[in-house]
Amino acid sequence: MAAANSGRAAYVDGFGRSVDAGVLGGMSGGADVSEQMTLNGTVSNNDADHVVTGFNSISAGSFAGASGVPMVIQNTGNNVLIQNATIINVQFKP
Repeated sequence: MAAANSGRAAYVDGFGRSVDAGVLGGMSGGADVSEQMTLNGTVSNNDADHVVTGFNSISAGSFAGASGVPMVIQNTGNNVLIQNATIINVQFKP
């Protein structure tokens, strides 16, 4: 993959013209985001009596071979509502 690193927009094989460094510097994650996700959850009227919570850990090698965008949610409690949402919008144009 060939790309110039001189601060000017360059053509990158397979991707097309790169974004000028000045333009890229003014952008941040979330630019041009139009998707919206709303999570509404409720935990109520729960009872946990004589329970033992588990043990969880992330150790070396836990993500060995992982690819993409791994999501990790850990919970060691009881009567817990866990909500997770991720919107990923990746667009490559020649």
